[in-house]
Amino acid sequence: MAYLENDIIKLRALEPEDMDFLYRWENDSDLWRYGSTLAPYSRFSIREYLADSRLDIFQTRQLRLIVVSKDENQPIGTIDLYDFDPINSRAGIGILIDSQYRKRGFGIAALDLIKNYAFHFLMMKQLFAYVPEKNIPSVKLFKNCGYETTGHLRSWIKNGDTFEDVFFMQLIR
Repeated sequence: MAYLENDIIKLRALEPEDMDFLYRWENDSDLWRYGSTLAPYSRFSIREYLADSRLDIFQTRQLRLIVVSKDENQPIGTIDLYDFDPINSRAGIGILIDSQYRKRGFGIAALDLIKNYAFHFLMMKQLFAYVPEKNIPSVKLFKNCGYETTGHLRSWIKNGDTFEDVFFMQLIR
């Protein structure tokens, strides 16, 4: 079974050549409200991050993979497992698909691959995601991939002068 590849995409480890993609995605301030980014990342800090990415998920408690379109052999996004908890067999999941590649099935394919990797290779019990209620495309993506909304976190993330609600979504094996 190929855990990290299907007909349209592959998930691969970070490479030094990914610097420009990561720099652009991490510094897209329109996306900051969906994560915990407070300021831009420098090329130096991304270079350091790439150097540290050789450590495994059991050491760092996180794993970031690049989503690559097989047709174009082009990085089109990232998918992350974070807050990896091997004792309780769970991890958070985050995904970013570049805006020019959205609504083409890449997000569903990436979530399916990482699910198979997490459940059948890492032998995890569950994946979870914090999805802003107003991020309708992400809510639909996770629901389409079998995630259930199991919590509603009120005023969870700040967006300018207001706070937004977040859904806590889980996929349990």
